[in-house]
Amino acid sequence: MSVAETIQQKLNEALSPTRLDVTDDSARHAGHSGAAAGGESHFKVTVVSEAFEGKSRIERHMLVNEALAAELRGPIHMLQIKAMTPAEEWQ
Repeated sequence: MSVAETIQQKLNEALSPTRLDVTDDSARHAGHSGAAAGGESHFKVTVVSEAFEGKSRIERHMLVNEALAAELRGPIHMLQIKAMTPAEEWQ
C-alpha cells in the first residue's frame, strides 16, 4: 500500500470525513532535506469532518497527527493540513 493510500485509510477510520483529499506534493520538494528519492514524503491533506466541530485549529491538527503518528515518524517528512467542519467547507 502506498503512503497516500495509508493516509486515506487511517484518516477515514479515525475521522469519518465527508471529504478527504490527499495530494502527494513531493515533486515540489525534490532535492530538499527530507525528500525521498521515490516521492511520497511531502503531502497536503484536506479533511472535512464533524469530528472537528467545536475544536480549535490546533486540536484539529492534533487529531490528524495522532491518526498518522506512525507515518509522521517514518515516511512522511512534511504534512500540510487543512481541517474543516462540513459547515466551514461552504463558507
